[in-house]
Amino acid sequence: MLTAEQVLASQKATVETLFGLTSKAFEGVEKLVELNVQASKAALAETANTTQSILGVKDAQELLALQAGLFQPLAEKTAAYSRHLYDIAAGTSTEFGKAFEGQAAEAQKKFLGLVDSAAKNAPAGSETAVAVMKSSVAAANNAFESVQKAVKQASDIAEANFTAVTNTAVSATKTAAKKR
Repeated sequence: MLTAEQVLASQKATVETLFGLTSKAFEGVEKLVELNVQASKAALAETANTTQSILGVKDAQELLALQAGLFQPLAEKTAAYSRHLYDIAAGTSTEFGKAFEGQAAEAQKKFLGLVDSAAKNAPAGSETAVAVMKSSVAAANNAFESVQKAVKQASDIAEANFTAVTNTAVSATKTAAKKR
């Protein structure tokens, strides 16, 4: 049976976790805002430089060369920006995942404690029911661990695919720029 102290301790831990996750969410938003401000400043400066270059163009050949030279840096900057966005999102979701895993492990530990306590206080002849309960808990734990592993593998594959697509896009832009 849960005591008042155990309930209060559980509530306190839940509130601390909530505030910790809220803090992590705000950190992610701050990083996103900072990234967008930096990208906006860089884009503004680049636009000013490009405008000055275009105004200094003397013929169509020079304009085409200038245009061709703009594509590769643009692709690289877009890829870098996308990578930063991905890193921010992945970092924030990792923090949430860690907190969830910690809470799940703690809840699992407490539940196993309750099952063990119930098993010790169970009336004679209920050993089969207790064994079935423990087996069910073990099966649920195994299923949960399998899901966690699958999510981790999917996340790793998504990151590898993201990196491959980004590298391919940058390489394709370099190739196209060289052909001009």
